Parts: sequence; C-alpha cells; structure tokens
Amino acid sequence: MSTQSDEDKLTMPTQISLELSDDGTIWIACDEETDVAAEGETRQEALAMLDDAVAAYRGEAGREPTNEELRDIGIEPEANTSGDLADILK
Repeated sequence: MSTQSDEDKLTMPTQISLELSDDGTIWIACDEETDVAAEGETRQEALAMLDDAVAAYRGEAGREPTNEELRDIGIEPEANTSGDLADILK
C-alpha cells in the first residue's frame, strides 16, 4: 500500500475527467477545478502529466533557470531583456 506525502496531496488534482481521444491514441486528463489539461499515451501518463501541470499552474513546481542554464541554450542573461509583457502574459 502506498501513501502520499502531504506535499503530494496539495498538488494533485482532486476532481478530474479522463477520456480517450476520438482516434483512440491519446488519453486526455483535465482538472475540473482549474481547467488545466494534459495528455499522454496511457492513462497513467496523462494523469502524471496532469499532476505536474496543476502543480506548475499553482506555482508549486518549477524554478527560474540559472544563468549557466540560460547560456547553455544560447541566451546571454545580462543582454536579455524582454521589455513589456503582452497583455495575455500579465
């Protein structure tokens, strides 16, 4: 029998819908509270992806990249400015 940590209980969706795509190839999971959705090739993969997506939506996952990580993908942090955000991103 597995148990969930208190942290897992906070990030996992509590009411979800889970359905197979029309062509039968992709499972789609949606958290009913936040309307966040994810997909996967299996039910388990879709649910795991949904857990990650909901945690990110709630600000409970992820982190800012380090300057070294930015440089590794070709972004120079000191020279990178984004200016004003588009309204949709605010």
